[in-house]
Amino acid sequence: MDSASKKKLKAYAHNLKPVVIIGQAGLTDAVLAETVIALDHHELIKVKIRAERDERKEICRQLCVKTGADLIQTIGQIGVLYRLNPKK
Repeated sequence: MDSASKKKLKAYAHNLKPVVIIGQAGLTDAVLAETVIALDHHELIKVKIRAERDERKEICRQLCVKTGADLIQTIGQIGVLYRLNPKK
């Protein structure tokens, strides 16, 4: 994804609230399934990850790999993910 597209998506994501919250249990199958559903419905979502910094980076990476989404940005505990829904 090019930087101009990422810039537009960051602007769209600014007013969004986190749709998925990952707690101390980490990235479970249920959380992964909810993330896939949210990406199918919204395409652009915020994910709140309540973990240490290194662990947050790894969770974001795993989310992107397992869902096929692009990581747009991370700020603190919030990660912004985008995946185009071909059905829309």
